[in-house]
Amino acid sequence: MSLINILKKKNRTALFTTPSHDGKFCIFHKFYQWYKADISEIDALNPEKGLEEAEKKASQIYGTKYTKFLTNGSTSGIISAILASSPKKILIWENAHPCHKNGAELSNAEIIEYKLPLDNELGVYKAITVSEVKSLVEKHHPDTLLITSPTYEGFVAKVDEIADFCHKSNITLIVDEAHGALYPFSNDLPISAVKYADFTVQSLHKTAGGINPTALLHSNKIDPTKALSKINTTSPSYPMLATIEANIKFLNSSRGHKYIRELLKNIKSLGVEQLNDDPTKILLKGGFKLSKKLFEQYHIEDERTNDKTTMLLCGIGTDKKKLERLKKVLNNLRS
Repeated sequence: MSLINILKKKNRTALFTTPSHDGKFCIFHKFYQWYKADISEIDALNPEKGLEEAEKKASQIYGTKYTKFLTNGSTSGIISAILASSPKKILIWENAHPCHKNGAELSNAEIIEYKLPLDNELGVYKAITVSEVKSLVEKHHPDTLLITSPTYEGFVAKVDEIADFCHKSNITLIVDEAHGALYPFSNDLPISAVKYADFTVQSLHKTAGGINPTALLHSNKIDPTKALSKINTTSPSYPMLATIEANIKFLNSSRGHKYIRELLKNIKSLGVEQLNDDPTKILLKGGFKLSKKLFEQYHIEDERTNDKTTMLLCGIGTDKKKLERLKKVLNNLRS
């Protein structure tokens, strides 16, 4: 089957996966027609100026010095943050996303890969702790630290305390917050790194309703534009960039805040024990056996599974109807 026909095909599976818009929630509903909106940087309408103003407005919303729109995912943000930092010695987690090591290699920095303990009960790695950071710095003396918070399964580091320690130690802190794009917009979600870390990267498409692979790079240190120019195309997609602007406006609006409140309320109504720090990542005990049963018997697809736990990812596009369906299934499995 061709890609075109695959994309036309209706998927009847309940997806608790990325992208979080679920093919239904559309911030840019009927955005003219994509081709008509596709202009270049030399167009008389001056889209470059519009992008510059949109990014400045975004930095005001997030409380950062700089916020840059990304159309090549958090991967481009992580690599650019590392390049902008110009590290001599960088600490990265050995099981982090491949872009961490790729960015470090491109920067020609000395790479120190650190380990984190595996939680045997849940079969996952939890977020790095302040004490672990201090031990690593004391042992390796890096000038740059890259951490993942939240983890894929929703465990969150104390980024404010880690940032405070790093700054006192003259260490640049980069936080991969790809899965935490909703955090700045709700007090009922974990603390975001955007106001604390030197660089923070977020994927809008994972939980915040954006289209693949829209993301954000926040900086409180230096303007990362030059670093981004080293890996970005010189022919940007302005329609895609415009969806980022619309996405942020929605998240920052009263309607957006209401959406998040309702999402969290509906997740809470499931009545499941929260095993992690982020309720939008429903972590259930059961592992591969549960995952198989959910998919084959109930047509529900999870985001990630190991031999101990199954994670169902929720976001802006996860509506009440889908969560009520999940609640019914979980009640059936309990009985």
